[in-house]
Amino acid sequence: MNAYLNPGRFIDSDHPAVVEFAEKHRGSSAALSDQAVSLYYAVREAVRYNPYTFSRDPQTLSGSFALAAGESYCVPKATLLAACARHCGIPARIGLADVRNHLSTPRLIELLRSDVFAMHGYTELYLDGRWVKATPAFNQQLCELFDVPPLEFDGIHDSVFHAFNRKGQRSMEYVVDHGQFAEVPEEFFFAHIQKCYPHLFGEQMPILLGDMQSDLSRA
Repeated sequence: MNAYLNPGRFIDSDHPAVVEFAEKHRGSSAALSDQAVSLYYAVREAVRYNPYTFSRDPQTLSGSFALAAGESYCVPKATLLAACARHCGIPARIGLADVRNHLSTPRLIELLRSDVFAMHGYTELYLDGRWVKATPAFNQQLCELFDVPPLEFDGIHDSVFHAFNRKGQRSMEYVVDHGQFAEVPEEFFFAHIQKCYPHLFGEQMPILLGDMQSDLSRA
């Protein structure tokens, strides 16, 4: 389990800001499962989900970067939860999957030229002798906007995206499971994203994301 407990480049559980955040939000219970639940909700709400923060700069994948920015997308939020868990002695790793978002906004589909989100990130925590999935990506305010129940986590059952929203409409569909990793596999991660969205790796990518950020702030 050492690989899932030691600090990593992106799962930077030894970063001072991550340590401070984990200590503040791990709760008073001695049970690691209770601490995991407390950390899950803290990460889910403390870092606002914003898919337009994607960057080709690898440093933006780290948990400490997401914490400092106060907003990020699914992968850095997952690394932050994993980093907090490791600091508290909970083995943690990253899972990656391609998902189809049936409720994606037209502007995001326009940006991606697809309704498939490649390399969606989630966290797996080793609790009471088994790996449990936790997905801290979508904060409650965003879920209310799209009428999707916010994901809950109890430390026992897997917490993954809902297949349907409250109206019975298709929401999230898991398309490809890339597996779990002790650290974000940087080369594989960016290579797959470039394969899925080659247009995002041209010179116009920062401009496109900047335009989308402006639209999001006005929404």
